[in-house]
Amino acid sequence: MTDPASDPATEPEASRPYMPGYGVRPSEQGTGLLPWTWALSRLRDSHDFWLATVWPDGRPHLTPVWGVWDDGGLWFSASPGSRKVRNIRAGCRVSMSTEDPENPVVLEGVAELVTDHERLVRFVAVVNVKYRTEYPVSYFTPDQAVVAKVNPERAFGVVSTDFDGSPTRWTFPSVSSG
Repeated sequence: MTDPASDPATEPEASRPYMPGYGVRPSEQGTGLLPWTWALSRLRDSHDFWLATVWPDGRPHLTPVWGVWDDGGLWFSASPGSRKVRNIRAGCRVSMSTEDPENPVVLEGVAELVTDHERLVRFVAVVNVKYRTEYPVSYFTPDQAVVAKVNPERAFGVVSTDFDGSPTRWTFPSVSSG
């Protein structure tokens, strides 16, 4: 798989997020806009992620998951009956954050449930390398373990030691989830 979010031609657009009342400086001051490579490094290296979904009645749901960045999105797996999967099936958008509260990267987007065999093979290979596991592809079936890919629409990052000079929002070009 290629990684469109690491391709300069499809790299997300960086800008300052709107943060009234926080004293955020213009993008040319402080650290400035963070490069997408800064965010990619954190997305690839984070061991755990926080996944936020929404119940059909509007209540929030937050849970930790393992995740891997690959093919322009953040992938994870879960039980098909889990609250997060039921929320995704109900059509909610999701947010995912890296585990580091000092230098976080937060993604917002749409989670797609992946069933294509070739994509599952790739996911299993990447998960097994990152987490030093030996999951067989056969484990990931719709009735046992669902695989989801979060296709980002926006991302946010900040360096806590330069809180007013580093906040960066990345907006992704429309890319089909193919």
